[in-house]
Amino acid sequence: MSGEPPRGAVRRSLKVASLPLGLAGRTAFGLARRLAGGAEEAIRAEIEERTAKQLFAVIGELKGGAQKFAQVLSVMESGLPEKLVRPYRSALTSLQEAGPALPARIVHGVLAEQLGRDWREKLPEFADRPVATASIGQVHRGRWHDGTEVAVKIQHPGAADALASDLGHLNRIGWILDRVAGGEVNAREILAELRERMTEELDYRQEAESQTAFADAFDGDPDFVVPRVVAGTGRVLVSEWLEGVQASAVMDDGSQDDRDRLGLLLARFLLAGPQRVGLLHADPHPGNFRLTGDGRLGVLDFGAVARLPDGFPSWIGQVMRACVEKDPDRMAEVMRDAGMLKEDRSGGAAGRREDFGWLLGSFEPMSRPLATEEFTFGREWMREVMGRATFAQDAELIRARLRMPPEHALVQRVWLSELGMLSQLGARVPYRAEAIAWLPGFAPAVSDVAE
Repeated sequence: MSGEPPRGAVRRSLKVASLPLGLAGRTAFGLARRLAGGAEEAIRAEIEERTAKQLFAVIGELKGGAQKFAQVLSVMESGLPEKLVRPYRSALTSLQEAGPALPARIVHGVLAEQLGRDWREKLPEFADRPVATASIGQVHRGRWHDGTEVAVKIQHPGAADALASDLGHLNRIGWILDRVAGGEVNAREILAELRERMTEELDYRQEAESQTAFADAFDGDPDFVVPRVVAGTGRVLVSEWLEGVQASAVMDDGSQDDRDRLGLLLARFLLAGPQRVGLLHADPHPGNFRLTGDGRLGVLDFGAVARLPDGFPSWIGQVMRACVEKDPDRMAEVMRDAGMLKEDRSGGAAGRREDFGWLLGSFEPMSRPLATEEFTFGREWMREVMGRATFAQDAELIRARLRMPPEHALVQRVWLSELGMLSQLGARVPYRAEAIAWLPGFAPAVSDVAE
């Protein structure tokens, strides 16, 4: 076909429906080979590699919610066991920034509809070939009529319908991914949160407002640059062009100095945003960040934001401080006051003081970057963070006793995605100092003495 995303309900259903059949076929193929005396590990690797290619090829064609789901997973892959993620890594990474492009005639139609039939006068220079494609839109380079070099973000026709369809089908993809991952991916929780947020990304006017708020707050900042909005409609967003090295390129080939610089700025931006803007950039994947020639962090794509007008809730910092100080009773007290900790209904002995060591053990890996002057992020540490919170002995207790406020679910995903990026970078970051500066409730009352 022409590169348009499949929009019809039947076509999209057939795309998704093909997945379990392919997975079952590959499993049967592997079983036959194994019965014939093949090497089990080699056969399993072949099944996983082929399944990954099929799964993510279909996701890439669907775009919409399906590709956004894959982008979230692509950032989180650093927290998955190496034996699982190895055959999937390249397929996941390819979905961070890439996808099939729309043909020029459709792009021109959207521009005429959104900017007017005279759109060529507003955009005298416009490159038909996109520089990037994403889950619901693509970006082209151009020049505005006043000479400003611009990035033109265009929403795919039918993106709203495709998203609605995807949100219905993604539970099936989540089930398949859970099967492929052997229970190592909490796919359904990710899908539930995405369901709540993705419709916001369809309104480019709202994105323009969020981007303008960030651009104003970080105007002239020595560490960050946010492109100014030039023009915006519901489905077209025109912003200043931003030059820089993509974060994914730094991950692949960057020097350790560049990795450390990018890691520091990522941490600072995501921690500082709520306090400086009242908003949290909620789509932290490598395609949305650039390291500029003067060493600043360029930030793109403000379609997904969390509104935190009072900054991060102070209980987050207080819990992390108590964890760093290895005080599980204090952790429990703060969580109980915040409405997060449910009462123990297991029927324990009356008057017995509850041991909250399980709470400390679950959060301790995540608190390590806050417990030392400089922390080196890595995949092994990230796997421990994810494993301790999801698959450890106390995981069922955590799910039974902790109540996550709905407004914090997105904050949690953003934070984990940021940590995933830092781990992919292998960055050395003075994370503790950034938390003291930007995370309310974390700074100690008297002095900050390294633990």
